[in-house]
Amino acid sequence: MKRHGLLIVDDEKEILRSLTLTFADDYAVFTASSGAEALEILEKQEIALVIADQRMPVMTGAELLERVFQINSNIIRIILTGYTDTASLIQAINKGHIYQYITKPWERQDLRITVKRAVESYELALENQRLLRELQAANERLKDENIFLRSEVRKEWQCADIIGQSPVMQKVFSLVNRVLDNSATVLLTGETGTGKTLLACYIHHHGPRRDKLFIEQNCGTLPEMLLESELFGHKRGAFTGAIQDRKGLFEVADGGTLLLDEICEMSPVLQVKLLQVLQEGRFRRVGENEFRQTDVRIIAATNKDLQTEVQNGRFRADLFYRVNVFPIHIPPLRERVSDIRLLAEYCLNKYRRKLNNQVTGFSEDALRSLCDYDYPGNVRELENLIERALILSAGPQIEAGEWLPMLTMHPGSMTRLERLERAEIERLLECHQGNLTRIARELGISRTTLWRRLNDYRIQPDKDPGVSK
Repeated sequence: MKRHGLLIVDDEKEILRSLTLTFADDYAVFTASSGAEALEILEKQEIALVIADQRMPVMTGAELLERVFQINSNIIRIILTGYTDTASLIQAINKGHIYQYITKPWERQDLRITVKRAVESYELALENQRLLRELQAANERLKDENIFLRSEVRKEWQCADIIGQSPVMQKVFSLVNRVLDNSATVLLTGETGTGKTLLACYIHHHGPRRDKLFIEQNCGTLPEMLLESELFGHKRGAFTGAIQDRKGLFEVADGGTLLLDEICEMSPVLQVKLLQVLQEGRFRRVGENEFRQTDVRIIAATNKDLQTEVQNGRFRADLFYRVNVFPIHIPPLRERVSDIRLLAEYCLNKYRRKLNNQVTGFSEDALRSLCDYDYPGNVRELENLIERALILSAGPQIEAGEWLPMLTMHPGSMTRLERLERAEIERLLECHQGNLTRIARELGISRTTLWRRLNDYRIQPDKDPGVSK
């Protein structure tokens, strides 16, 4: 086992010789006759404990031990004194953070015990520091693993094949295929709920960085200071509550992809810092001066028009040009009605497994009703509707019912489809003299659905002769 270094400092050679004989068998003993000589030894040797005489020329023992503390606070410090000046001794102990003082003359065996306990204290301090470093490293690994596991849990629903056969979605797929084999910055635009996060995840997991992390951060959910720390990390003591160094997402996601959702919500200060990362591939943790390098693919997403934000002074023009390298716009669901049936079937299968539900499909009436709706919440709203329908359905298939939203969600602003449907119902009421059975048959819906439509549009039929003969 490596022996600990013991440095003895005294201007009397006889004391140096005596203490060397006392400890040479148990420690690697170094001696110095002055404070300056002791400091030179400390620069070259690994020392666990310093024993210094208080009364020395030029530099006193207390002054030396104060310097020792500044060099390495772990080194145990013992002072020898032949004087009984209490005030001077207390000052020496306080300044030098001294472990213990020993008066001359001393008992050799007592001194050996004191030094042995001091070295044990030194070993304990080193072990505690080692354990603390290991704990901090473990916490960092655990944090990275947790982020990875959260991304893996989301992967099942985020990275399934994107659904869509409409012309507008085929255009989106064509653009996505162009950007899969490279690491170009992508800007995803579209209304809330259109699937920007899903598309970002798809791009990552089908691209060259698929074996690294995909991490999402919404820039609108945290205040500026917390978001800066989340993205770039911070140094211990950088602000209240920063009790240890912490990696930011640009470090955690190094080599992978970072989705900055709602990027337009980022403050002007953070926009400057993000611009530096995009331009130079480097950043600084909060509270640090040195730069750190990172290699992260940025995918930005927003439900706002960034060009308008630039014109209004809320978003930096130079940052806009950096994130707008490869823009992809995801159309709202009302512009891709032909995809609704496919999406509905996909959501049905997904939530049927989740809810252990035995429903096998939709009635034609339910599907037609789904296609009639304009979905202000887009695909996310459709998912919620299907989950709600599964919970409320008792039969083998989902029927049109109370789970369906009102078609006239925005009073006074009917969609074109609603106006056409109302006009057609009114025409058929007049044509068939209020025979709801015949009208429902001609429209391809049930009488129940027809009654719901009449109620939605506040149409009161004059009569209902019943079933036509």
